[in-house]
Amino acid sequence: MKNNLFLSLFICLFTVIASAQTVRKYSNEFLNIGVDAGAFGMANAVVASTGDVNSGYWNPAGLVNLEDKELALMHASYFANIANYDYAAFAMPLDDQSAVALSVIRFGVDDILNTTQLIDDQGQINYDRISLFSTADYAFTFSYAKRLPLDGLNVGVNAKVVRRIIGDFASSWGFGLDAGLQFKRGNWNFGLMARDITTTYNAWSIDEAKFAEIQGAVEGQNQDLPETTEITIPKLQIGMSRKFVYHYDYSFLAEVDMNIRFAQTNDIISSSSVSITPSLGLQFGYIDMIYLRGGVGNFQNIQQLDGEDSVGFQPNIGVGFNYKGIQVDYALTDIGDQSPALYSNVFSLKMDLSIFR
Repeated sequence: MKNNLFLSLFICLFTVIASAQTVRKYSNEFLNIGVDAGAFGMANAVVASTGDVNSGYWNPAGLVNLEDKELALMHASYFANIANYDYAAFAMPLDDQSAVALSVIRFGVDDILNTTQLIDDQGQINYDRISLFSTADYAFTFSYAKRLPLDGLNVGVNAKVVRRIIGDFASSWGFGLDAGLQFKRGNWNFGLMARDITTTYNAWSIDEAKFAEIQGAVEGQNQDLPETTEITIPKLQIGMSRKFVYHYDYSFLAEVDMNIRFAQTNDIISSSSVSITPSLGLQFGYIDMIYLRGGVGNFQNIQQLDGEDSVGFQPNIGVGFNYKGIQVDYALTDIGDQSPALYSNVFSLKMDLSIFR
């Protein structure tokens, strides 16, 4: 049964390519998961307020708020620990007007059992014919941010290279651009993040000999050679935030974001051309040392088994602790089991490298 589970998983992964058209509604979806447990605790509603090393992902315009070099690391497990999600980033200010960052993301499933050759030509089961392979998605992103002459207005851009590998069966290279804006007016912050603004293009290389091995693994599937190109359409995230400070020791941050896709999905607001889902994040801080976070997002229209429609959403909570430039954050996603997603425990680390001087 376990062998069949992993074989089914492999077939599903390869079908991602096999069903690829020139333009796909869902492409490079691992890049939409997000980074940083602090952001996850706020339901990813951070596009207007982000201002640290993680801004390279959420909104590169926020990098200009860096005061020194910073390093970030994160690890999370998904799908009952079958998949591993890892992230590392480094950022530094160039001067008081600009900053740069470099980040790496990996989403992978390792040691998948390949049972397509389990039964030999004589119809006998031969366990020696089982092999292992891994499938992994990588993203390498270079970010640049600059303050503009208009007071409070910052801009940033990302150049990203995407590498996707499915064992020896197929691999791809992709390239795309993101652009972000942040504007501060008084106590209010506004943010705009446009992902894949030129559409992100992936070109696949498929080993036809390996593909032939799985053509008959599931009857009626994978009979034709898959498409070798796919395009990721743009997405927008628009946010507004405000931070309140009480007696210098207590702070309260609130942000509301709107996540926009230019395709019809299950988002709570959806048409044939655009879909929108909101997210809300809250953060309470004490002396910039202890943080409590909460958020709700990913509002989706869900059809129940009885055919009735309902609205699902994903609530998150999180905590953070910062001491002398070292910050550890934790987030628990999907509390209350209000969405189809599984529970996830996420930890991340952020360091201000000035502590080593």
